[in-house]
Amino acid sequence: MRSRLALPVALIAAVSVAATACQSSSGKDSADPDAKGAPSAASAAADYNPTPYDKIKDGGTYTTVGTFDDQGNPFNVNATLTAARVWAWYNADAITYTPTGEVRYNPDYYSDVKVSVEGGNQKVTLTINPKAVFNDGTPIDWTAIRATWKADNGSDKAYAASSTDGYDRITSVEKGTSAKQAVITFKGVNASWSSLFTTFLHPKAATVGNFNKAYVKKAHPEWGAGPYTVGKWDTHSGNITFVRNPKWWGKKGRLDQRVYVNLESTAAVNAFKNGQLDYVSAVDAESLKQVKGLKGTEIRSGGSPFEYSLYFNTKSPVLADKAVRKAVEESIDRSQIAKIQFQGLDYREPLPGSAVLYSFQKGYEDNVSAVLKYAPDEAKKALDAAGWKSGSDGVRAKDGKKLEVGYTLLGDDPLDKATAGAFAAMLKPVGIRLVIKKADEAEFAGILSDRKFDLFLSGNRSMDPFGARYLCDFYCSDRASNITGAGSPALDEEIRATTGIADLGRQAAAANKVERKALQQYAFLPLFSGPSTYAVKKGLANVGATIFYNPLPETVGWQK
Repeated sequence: MRSRLALPVALIAAVSVAATACQSSSGKDSADPDAKGAPSAASAAADYNPTPYDKIKDGGTYTTVGTFDDQGNPFNVNATLTAARVWAWYNADAITYTPTGEVRYNPDYYSDVKVSVEGGNQKVTLTINPKAVFNDGTPIDWTAIRATWKADNGSDKAYAASSTDGYDRITSVEKGTSAKQAVITFKGVNASWSSLFTTFLHPKAATVGNFNKAYVKKAHPEWGAGPYTVGKWDTHSGNITFVRNPKWWGKKGRLDQRVYVNLESTAAVNAFKNGQLDYVSAVDAESLKQVKGLKGTEIRSGGSPFEYSLYFNTKSPVLADKAVRKAVEESIDRSQIAKIQFQGLDYREPLPGSAVLYSFQKGYEDNVSAVLKYAPDEAKKALDAAGWKSGSDGVRAKDGKKLEVGYTLLGDDPLDKATAGAFAAMLKPVGIRLVIKKADEAEFAGILSDRKFDLFLSGNRSMDPFGARYLCDFYCSDRASNITGAGSPALDEEIRATTGIADLGRQAAAANKVERKALQQYAFLPLFSGPSTYAVKKGLANVGATIFYNPLPETVGWQK
C-alpha cells in the first residue's frame, strides 16, 4: 500500500492499488469527476471517534492487518506505509499533526520547543524530557537528533535515505545547555522543520549498516521507546504483538495488547466479518457491501491524504522516448479510471492535479490540467510524427520493433485487474499494445528499487501537511525515490530553490510553477485519491479516517 504515521517522511510507497479506501455507498452507481455537481475539492472531513484519554477503558486488545515489511526503518527509501505504522507503535511519536495539519509537540519527548531566526538562519531548540530513555537504557538526548540528521542529510550516499529534503538544509546539530537539549541550525528558514523530527533514531540504529539492514524483517525494541514495546513477533506467520512497555515514563497505554495479523487485503474483510479483526479498510464497493450493516460495526469515512499515480520508467527502452510517454498520457482517460475505482460508491472528487498537494489544501493548483489534456487523436498524430507507423494488427512499429509497453500488476485483486484492462483498452486504439505482467505483492520493493517495470501504478500517503517539501522526492533526477528516472540537473536546481522559501504560501506557489515543468517530462501521472473508509468495531476510540492526524498509541483503545 502507500504510506505514513507520525513520521519524518512525508510519503512512503504503497504496495497496491487495493490499498485505496472508498467511502460508504448509498446505492448510486459511479463517480464522474467531470459530472455536473462534482465538488471542486476532495473531502477534508475526519471521522475517527475522537475520545479523551480518561474516557478509554484500561485493558483490551486491538487487532488489525499488518506485518514487519522487508524494510522496517521508516527513514529508509524502501519503507512502506505498513512499516511506518508498525514503527510508531514501539518508537517515539514526538510530533504529530491535527487532521488539518496543525503541529502538536508531545511533551513526553519534547518538553520545550523554541524556534527563532538569527541573521536570516532558523534555529530550533528542542529540550528533551529528562525522563526520556531508549529501552536499552540509553538516554534520549541531543545525540539522537544529530544521528537522525546525519543519516538523512544526503552527505553520505551510503545511507539509503527516503528523503534528504530539509535535513540537507541543516548546518549543525549541537548540544545545548545540557545533553537533554538539541540546537538545530538551518541555512535559511525552514517552515516545515517539524516534519523532520516527528520521530528519531537511536544512535546505534543510525550507522550505515544498521540504517540499511538492521530492520530488514526484524524489529529492534531495544532501540525503541514509548508506551508499547514488542511482545512477540512470529517470524513464521509475520504476526506481531505489542504489549505495554514497563520502561515508559508517560501516560500508560490503555490497551493490554495491540496485535498485527499478516493477511492479504482480500482475506482481511473475511477476517473482520469473523470477528478476528477490529478494523479493516473498505477498499471498494464489494468489500464495503460485505461489512456494512454488520452487528456491532460502524463505517468511518473521511478525506484521504492518499494519491495513486502511474509511474513511467524512463530508463526502459520503449519509454525512453518522451514522445511515447506523452502519447500514453494523452491516451489515458483519467475520469474513466476514477469511475472504475469508485464504482458503486457515493463518492466524487476532482481529478488530482499535483503529486504533493491535495485539492482540500491551501495553495493547491491543478498542475496536471495545465500541461496535459486527454487527447488520443493528438497522441496518434505525435506517434506518426515520431515514426511509429500502424501495422496490420493495429500495433504501431518503428525500425522493426512493435510499440509494446509493459504494465506490472501486483496480486490478484479484481479492481486492480479491471484498472489494468482499462489502460490496455485505452491504449489499443492509439496503436500501443499494453503487455500486462503479473507479480507478487511481496515483490513490490524490488520492482521499484531495481526499476523492473515500464508502467507501474502505486500510491503515496502524506503523513504531514507540508507537501511542497517533497517535490524533489518525486521529480529530482538524483533522488532514489524518483523511480521514473526522469528529470535533469537544471530542473533539480529549480526544485531545490523552492525549499528555501520561508513562507508556506509563497513556497506552494513556487512549487506549483516548477511542478508544471516537471510534469512536462511525461513520466508521472496522478490518477485518483478516493476517500478513506473503514469498518470499525463500535467503541473503538481514536481510530478511522484521520487525514494528517495519527493518534498517539496510548490514546487508542476501547471506550468506557
